[in-house]
Amino acid sequence: MEYQRLIPIIRRLAIEAGEKIMEIYDSPDFEVRSKSDDSPVTAADEAADALISAGLAEAFPEVLIVTEEQAATHSARADSFLIVDPLDGTKEFVQRRGDFTVNIAYVENGVPTRGVVYAPAKERLFYTLADGTAVEETGPFDAQAAGSTVQIRVAEPGASGLMVVASKSHRDAATDAYIGQYTVKDMKSAGSSLKFCLVATGEADLYPRLGRTMEWDTAAGDAVLRGAGGRMVRFEDHAPFTYGKEGYANPFFIAHAPGVDLKGA
Repeated sequence: MEYQRLIPIIRRLAIEAGEKIMEIYDSPDFEVRSKSDDSPVTAADEAADALISAGLAEAFPEVLIVTEEQAATHSARADSFLIVDPLDGTKEFVQRRGDFTVNIAYVENGVPTRGVVYAPAKERLFYTLADGTAVEETGPFDAQAAGSTVQIRVAEPGASGLMVVASKSHRDAATDAYIGQYTVKDMKSAGSSLKFCLVATGEADLYPRLGRTMEWDTAAGDAVLRGAGGRMVRFEDHAPFTYGKEGYANPFFIAHAPGVDLKGA
């Protein structure tokens, strides 16, 4: 993959998809349907997916595209592939909470090497550059031309305790019990892949997820986190977290700054 070409394309598609999503988000009403797994889907998910999928297929016809909204892609396999969640955090979207993102990532041999996370309602845009480092761009955002960026880096956890971020829609007792093993300075809730980005920028130190996720939920945020010096590991044994798994389902995981002394499961 030619990263110098990839990054402007996935950045542009994320912003254009965000514009489609916000048109529907700002409308007086929109329909919410249930998919076969009972998760919600809206016209915004479908419009963003159509735009991103068409753009990626045109730019990279030889690369496998795996996307949440197209079940036929979930059985396809390749060593390297593009993976998309056109609207991560549909529950936050439906409840008009703003914590939803557009996620596009490129995975090579099990590792998400490049990615973009765009939170249009929050006006925050994170992505990896061609060299793999992670940045946050300051708005307003122009799909055709990148604006000013600031390199982001994970923080060194303070002596007074950790900043912990957890899911807004999927918090449970098991997660609370695990977090309880740490000295915690403060906690915050966030939806979608924004949690990875908060660790990447140093706004949080630890994000544990003891619940079901899919690779399209995590790949882009994971790429940004890795580009900022952070780490993503399996919850049960702290082994490296990999992509391209059968069915694209994830195990439980911990995203963290390297300075965090991880506790056992």
